[in-house]
Amino acid sequence: MWPRIRRYLLAQKAQQQAAGHQVLTFDLGDAMDRTHPLTEATNGQCNTQLLNEIGYTAVTIGNNEGIGNSQTQLNQLYQKANFPVILGNLRDRQTGAQPSWAQPTKVITTAGGLRIGLLGLTAPYIATYRPNGWEPRLAQDALPDLLTALKGQVDYIILLSHLGLDVDRWIAEQFPEIGLIIGSHTHHLLPEGLQVNQSWLAAAGRFGDHVGHIRLTVAQHQVTQTTISVVTTSELPEQPEDEAEIEGWASAGHQQLQAQTITTLPQALPVSSLGHSPAIDVALAAVADAAGTDVAILNTGLFHQGFPAGRVTADDLHTELPHAMHLLRTTLRGTDVWRLVQEIEKNRIFLQHYRMHGLGFRGKIFGDLVYYGLTYNADNRTVLWQGQPLAPDQYYTLAGVDTYLYFQFYPTIDIMGANEVLFPGVLRNAVANYFMKTSPGKV
Repeated sequence: MWPRIRRYLLAQKAQQQAAGHQVLTFDLGDAMDRTHPLTEATNGQCNTQLLNEIGYTAVTIGNNEGIGNSQTQLNQLYQKANFPVILGNLRDRQTGAQPSWAQPTKVITTAGGLRIGLLGLTAPYIATYRPNGWEPRLAQDALPDLLTALKGQVDYIILLSHLGLDVDRWIAEQFPEIGLIIGSHTHHLLPEGLQVNQSWLAAAGRFGDHVGHIRLTVAQHQVTQTTISVVTTSELPEQPEDEAEIEGWASAGHQQLQAQTITTLPQALPVSSLGHSPAIDVALAAVADAAGTDVAILNTGLFHQGFPAGRVTADDLHTELPHAMHLLRTTLRGTDVWRLVQEIEKNRIFLQHYRMHGLGFRGKIFGDLVYYGLTYNADNRTVLWQGQPLAPDQYYTLAGVDTYLYFQFYPTIDIMGANEVLFPGVLRNAVANYFMKTSPGKV
């Protein structure tokens, strides 16, 4: 969608400015997704270059930027940006400092003298941000301080929100001094906006399917009217060169990733949608190795096509495992391990065909969940850990991916588990490291 979005934004900016209007442009985060090979190859630097083509008034970050990158990668993401990043609820966990690449607030004075205060907040995934070196703050904790900092300096406040619709509604109810909340994260679309008390909410959906257009009418330093609409991107005209540009980004990413050799396999590692297969067995061993556990679990829907014989590149890893999932280490008592396995088995057949969206998953269906180091006997519903019966009060640690922590079908992990999301890297990085440290004859 980007070529059409870019043309529309630049044309609208020129047209509105020619008519004497002040124009502000914003991006609300998740402007990068490592599913794209060029984003993966450049750690999102290519996405910053695309945003630079607009010269945004300001942007904030989404969880794709915040937890899809290591702390080092995020600290480097905006080094060449020509726009400010507004973010008021994330600090360095060790130093307590505001990120050097972001500012908590920004004040813009229009040509007509209206002083606009900009705020930016991102989804505060505490369990994921903290092990990545960041300390997030909840909106209700961050906003009072941010609004105090703007008090007396602005006539109107705009919040760039990557918090989700429910939180945006709550903010509008609790903080009426915020005149406009431009929202994202929950992929919601508000074609004509939504007024909640004195505040207006705007949102343009997901995946660049729409571009939001907000018109503020101002008189005597007060916003007197708010009009919100959206443009459907697919209805904007295409240009002959668009397809070549889009294909060029993918091709450049594949080429850069193909230049990175991971290992050489003496034979292919195919994948099956049900049960064990060579590809998933290697990945299970890789997850257990990376997490330092004896037991691991993974779902087959994570795997797309298996690994070829011969040279395996970073492109092969990315094509096979494009997911934004980090490893999860979970410690449970024996009774809770047994309960987790019962949840897995109860939902097994349903999940084999369950079409899954979000939670870092970039595949189609969840698939079949496979055990490593764990055995289940359906006849008597017993569970063996490394071949031994579970001791009810003993603690056991297993590994998987962080999606299972948020997944509605395995509540024991969230409710009873002591959970640790592992950084840096995602599932494919664990597999790559395992390939590189294990000789071909052993994998």
